[in-house]
Amino acid sequence: METIRYDKLIRDKIPEIIKKKGVESRTRIAEKEEYYQKLLEKLEEEVQEFLSSEEKDKIEETADILEVLYAICDLRGISREEIEKIRAKKAEERGEFRNRIILEETKEKNS
Repeated sequence: METIRYDKLIRDKIPEIIKKKGVESRTRIAEKEEYYQKLLEKLEEEVQEFLSSEEKDKIEETADILEVLYAICDLRGISREEIEKIRAKKAEERGEFRNRIILEETKEKNS
């Protein structure tokens, strides 16, 4: 029997799914700081998967990114409502990204 080592954060139901396939697995529960570090690694992994995915798969990868961000917020005690409030405030004050504006350069005016 081949052993594959992962040492990565997985979704909560993955051990059940693995077991139903007749595969043995070993898991553990991360302490808070390790959990945070693994969430950051997972976020990086999911962003890379988004960037390299086909256009048809981008919505799935976006959902994965959101799931990791929600977990980070939960860990840090930040509610989704608080995040949305901050996002909306920044959108009101600084705008969104809907107009596709590209800043090419700036030039200081002579005093």
